[in-house]
Formats: sequence, structure tokens, C-alpha cells
Amino acid sequence: MVSGRGILHSRAGSIRRALIILPLIATAFGCEQAPLEEQTIVRPVRYTQVVAQGASEARTYSGAARAELETDLSFRVGSTLTERPADVGSEVNRGDLVAALDNTDFQVRLDEARAGLARAEAERRNAEANYDRTRDLYETQNASRTQLDSSRALAESAEAQHRAATQQVEAARLQLSYSRLTAPQACTVAETFVEVNQNVSPGQPVVQLNCGGCAEVVVSVSDTDISRVDRGMEVTATVNALPESAIPGVVSEVGVATGARSTTYPVTIALAERCEEVRSGMAVDVRFEFPTAAAGDSPVVPYVAVGEDRNGHYVFVIEPDESGALRANRRPVEVGGAAHSGIVIVDGLAPGELIATAGVRRLTPGQEVTLLGNPEPTRP
Repeated sequence: MVSGRGILHSRAGSIRRALIILPLIATAFGCEQAPLEEQTIVRPVRYTQVVAQGASEARTYSGAARAELETDLSFRVGSTLTERPADVGSEVNRGDLVAALDNTDFQVRLDEARAGLARAEAERRNAEANYDRTRDLYETQNASRTQLDSSRALAESAEAQHRAATQQVEAARLQLSYSRLTAPQACTVAETFVEVNQNVSPGQPVVQLNCGGCAEVVVSVSDTDISRVDRGMEVTATVNALPESAIPGVVSEVGVATGARSTTYPVTIALAERCEEVRSGMAVDVRFEFPTAAAGDSPVVPYVAVGEDRNGHYVFVIEPDESGALRANRRPVEVGGAAHSGIVIVDGLAPGELIATAGVRRLTPGQEVTLLGNPEPTRP
């Protein structure tokens, strides 16, 4: 039989052996574990290839299309509108009736003027005959000088009254003709302002006509760009209401004065295509391409590719290192003016180099990168 003291002595020995073995096991595992390696973060970047191209500065101005000839027709006289055969959208030719007034009063005035002319004609003939008789009597000394002068004066007065009556007839005829509005040329009725049976005042617009061939666009150009706009300059117009509408146009008029409360100048562009589709009032964006001082072989890169800090402008050029890994190296550049698709780089880049176009501010100099997708195009 084992005594209690023997059992305690045996357990104490086991514990001592365990305490010796455990550190040895821990040491063995510690020696086998490899040290942790520092992981390198490779950032994917979008990029573009630098291409040499002629630099130009693009400006886009918004305006509205209008007919080549846009005119509001009005009467020179006032009366009640009795006819308006031309409705909105109607096509009219030169001389076609557009609107007419009640001409009763004008016809009465013409008839009265004609009657007055007939009376003046009769009085003139009578006065001339009386003068002829008096002159014959004076030559035979059967009439005095006073009688001759008096008959001559009556004849001259009758002649003057006849001329006045003739002018009154012509004026009345014109007044009657003014009661009818006719188209000056082949046009389309764009808008009507007065309905039949309404009273119309002289000069009050009745209809608006759009005439001519292709539509034209009027934009307001800022005072900083107007000096670079010339007649005959080619531009590109985009009509918002028409899909894929890059319509070529030519500057036809350049304004020389601003409005009373404006610092912009009106510029008119004649469109060369899609004449029947472009209607008056459509919103149009017109793009002007102005050559810059840096024009020539200077590349144009996207705006997002260029960063700026207190040291100036910079880009990240993607170049392989000695091991072949691609790295984003920061490089200072000198920028020029703005272009349609980006910013002109005057110095610091060469054609064929790759530059990062996104996440420039998150890159660090020398950071390893990988190219994401295809190079983004740089358009002239």
C-alpha cells in the first residue's frame, strides 16, 4: 500500500519535469517560425501616352438658332383684321397674301380723292381755256394787261390744284394698298400675333416670317475672345435637340459693340448642313478652336493628369526600374494654355511617355504601379 507521502512526492516530480519540457517546446517552435516580410502595395493606375500635336484652345459658347431672315410684318394703317390665310407653319411665296384689314374706309377715301381729281381736272381745263381767250384778246388789244395776268393766275392755280388732287389720289391708293400684307419672298410663317376681327394699330406685329436658306446661330462671345474671332472662321455647332449633330459652320458676322449692360459681343454663324432640321429657337452650342502661343509640337494631356502644389505643376511618369517593375516617378512640368481635350505641356514631357491620369494626388514618388486597362485617348 502506497502511503500519502509517496503520492505527493510522485506528483511533484511530474510537475517539475513538465515545467522543464514546456520552455524547450516553446523555444523549438519559436526557432521554426519565419520572420514576417513587409508587403509592397502595387497600385493600379489609369494612364495615357503622350502624343505630340498642334495645340489649340477651345471655347464653347451657347446660343440659339434663327432663320437667315426673320421679320415681323405689320400694317402701316390701322383697322380691323378681316383675313389671315397664313397660319403657323404655312409656306408662302413672294406676293402671297398674309393678312388683310377691313378696307371700307380706305376705299371711300380713294373714291373721294378721285372725285376731287375729276373736279380739279375740269377746273384746270376751264382756266386754261379762259387764259387762251384772254391772251388772244390781249394780242388784238381787246383785253387789258390786268385781265391777262388775272386769267394766267387762275390757270396756274387750277394747275396746282390738279397736282394736289393727283397726289391725294395716290396717297389714298397707297392707304388702300397698306390694308394688305404680302410675303416679301419665299418664307415660312413662324408665329401669329393677331386673330381675325381684332383691331390692329399701325406698326403692331401681325405675323412673323422666317425666310432664307439654312438657319444661322447667334452667340455672345466674351470680350477676352472676341479679338480672335474673324469672319470666315470655321466652327462646329452642336444642336441639343438633334442627336449626333456636329454641324460645320462659318462665322458670317462679328459684332463690334456690346449691349448697354453686357460685356459680350454678338457673333453670327451660318450653318452649312442639316438646314431643314435646324429650326428657329433651338439651343445650339458653338465650339471655337483658337490657336495658342504654344501651338506646334507641344503635347496636350488630360487635366486630371496634372497636379499642382507650392512647387508648381507636376505629373507622374510611369517608367520601369532596373528590375522591370513599373514605377510612378514625379516630374515637374511647365504648362501652357488650355486646349479642347486638356492642358498644353510646354516643357517636361516627351512623346511616347506614359503618364498617370487618375489618382495623381494619391501616388507617391517611386511607388510601384500596374497599368489598368487601355491607354486613355488624347484628342486634338
